[in-house]
Amino acid sequence: MQLSEHIQLLEINLEYRVIFGISGMVLLFTSFLVVFVVSQRKKLQYHKDLHTLHEAQQQSLTEQNLLLEQRVEERTTELLFQKNELQKSLHELNVAQLQLIQKEKMASLGELTAGIAHEIQNPLNFVNNFSDVSIELVDELREELKDDDRDDAITIADEIKQLLEKINHHGKRAGSIVKGMLEHSEVDAGQKEPTEINKLAAETFRLSYSGFCAKDKTFAADCETNFDDTIGELSVVPQALKRVFFNLFNNAFYAVKEKKKQSGENYKPAVSVTTKKDHDKILIIITDNGTGISSKIFQKIFQPFFTTKPTGEGTGLGLSLSYDIIKAHEGEITVESAEGEGTAFMVTLPART
Repeated sequence: MQLSEHIQLLEINLEYRVIFGISGMVLLFTSFLVVFVVSQRKKLQYHKDLHTLHEAQQQSLTEQNLLLEQRVEERTTELLFQKNELQKSLHELNVAQLQLIQKEKMASLGELTAGIAHEIQNPLNFVNNFSDVSIELVDELREELKDDDRDDAITIADEIKQLLEKINHHGKRAGSIVKGMLEHSEVDAGQKEPTEINKLAAETFRLSYSGFCAKDKTFAADCETNFDDTIGELSVVPQALKRVFFNLFNNAFYAVKEKKKQSGENYKPAVSVTTKKDHDKILIIITDNGTGISSKIFQKIFQPFFTTKPTGEGTGLGLSLSYDIIKAHEGEITVESAEGEGTAFMVTLPART
């Protein structure tokens, strides 16, 4: 083959190669372009769907906010209504409470007045009756003296003396009732001062026991003291607190004395006083093994003029006065008792000097 023919064949092959190369590049570019367009459409559709979803979420959120605001408004209205109702109920309750307190005050005043009238009326009745009888006896005495009958005159004079002694006794009883009432009105009287509680309790304990022994020579009781030496001094009104101790000791000795009458020789009266410090409080405990307090009257023992003692032996003001004095000292007085076995009174005072 000639050289020219070879050259011509090479030129034809080169042209086909160029054409095939260009065609491949065009095909590759077209494929790439198609893929790019498809991906862009998908991306555009994705953003469009995302925007649609966002708008749907925004609309849902807006609707939920509106619904929530509506519920909040309804709940607020409901709460305001309830608040107004509660305020109305509270006002009515306060009014009712004030009315109840006023009624209780009037009832207490009426009960106190009735008690005063009853307690004073008894000795006054004796005074009036014995006075009337004394006047009649004086007239009889004058007649006997006119007739010069000395024996009858002396007998009548003795009767008048006995009546005057009874008048004097019941007059003093009425006076003690009035004194007790005055002491009630002077609960806050006196200045607080540092006082040794153990010393005050021991002194009062001894004086109370001595008083009972002086009235009844046959009376005897075991007296026990258990004092906490760490108590020291307290800021109290000593005379007022001494009055409380006297009332409690006298009640204890009276209780064991009465039980002695009931039980005979086998019974041994005992009264004790204990003091101790309990953190920020001081406890004074007075215990006896006497008659105890009946459950029927347990709730009444601190009421003014309530007493279980016979006429003439108690005014019923001792425990009531003691209760008020301890309250004035920012303390409290409590009692535990078993009928027929004994009683324990506990006085609690703040441990402040």
